[in-house]
Amino acid sequence: MRCVCPTAALRRQTPCMLSEQFLKLLKSMTSCSVVPKPPVRRVAIFGGTHGNELSGIFLVKYWQENGAEIQRAGMEVKPFITNPRAVEKCTRYIDCDLNRVFDPDNLGQTVVEDIPYEVRRAQEINHIFGPKGSDDAYDLIFDLHNTTANMGGTLILENSRDDFTIQMCHYIKNALAPERVPVLLIEHPNLKYATTRSVAKHPVGVEVGPQSQGVVRADILDKMRKIVKHGLDFVHLFNEGKEFPPCTIEVYKITEKVDYPRNKNDEVIAIIHPNLQDQDWQPLNNGDPLFLTLDGEVIAYKGDCTAYPTFINEAAYYEKKQAFVKTIKMELTAGHIRSSAVGQNTS
Repeated sequence: MRCVCPTAALRRQTPCMLSEQFLKLLKSMTSCSVVPKPPVRRVAIFGGTHGNELSGIFLVKYWQENGAEIQRAGMEVKPFITNPRAVEKCTRYIDCDLNRVFDPDNLGQTVVEDIPYEVRRAQEINHIFGPKGSDDAYDLIFDLHNTTANMGGTLILENSRDDFTIQMCHYIKNALAPERVPVLLIEHPNLKYATTRSVAKHPVGVEVGPQSQGVVRADILDKMRKIVKHGLDFVHLFNEGKEFPPCTIEVYKITEKVDYPRNKNDEVIAIIHPNLQDQDWQPLNNGDPLFLTLDGEVIAYKGDCTAYPTFINEAAYYEKKQAFVKTIKMELTAGHIRSSAVGQNTS
């Protein structure tokens, strides 16, 4: 497509026509700046990274036997149980958290007899779907999780500069509207997660709750299923040549993990205040109640700016000394993208 010079074109217009014409020219210029992206041909759907988060486990096991629902033309979609021993025991993990060991030290650790099971499993997963950071790694991984917190159907991003995953989130949010689909950005200079999905070029976490550990709820499973469906639809449209113009999404960027108040013996001495319980993604302002001691003392939030807490009272995070995660609200913008394979297929 030929790009139009805006200055020459505008000189030929009367002043009353400038505004409308300028917008048309901007649109034309934007279409010229489309950024070709490699097609997404290999996709994995992980369930059971935590063995007691049952929605993803149920879905992945079903799709392993009945895969038509997740298959799309032009790409391979592989459902995969990541932590089978933890799934068998219906526990979060066997030796350590699988979703925290995909870092260079653990992936490069020598395999010995007493190596933690999840570290050995991480190396196996990296071999199948990676190597992490290489051209041979899978293009996209959806990692399916449940939370006991009232987070709804949340998408988790790891890279604020990944236009493809930002565009995917935009597509999923629009497809599920008016239902809310929060996006959590876990990119942080000091908080490193080393997630299972980080093996892929484009990692996407799907966190749906509230759902108790070791329990599966039909409404939560259905919400997760729809998110995956629309994500796969997006990939299919992208691979088929559909262009996605620039878009902007609202995200919640992690800033801090907040622990429970503790005594000198490191024991929790206050619980989540009733006003905060189940208020994931809602604004938290200076003076708002955070915790309540058993003596009835209210411990309030002290902060200069509004925060947006999430993972509030997550059962799995008591061992991690985390009562909730503080986030700030911001916007991410993705450029105009299309698959680079489209031009290669035209004569």
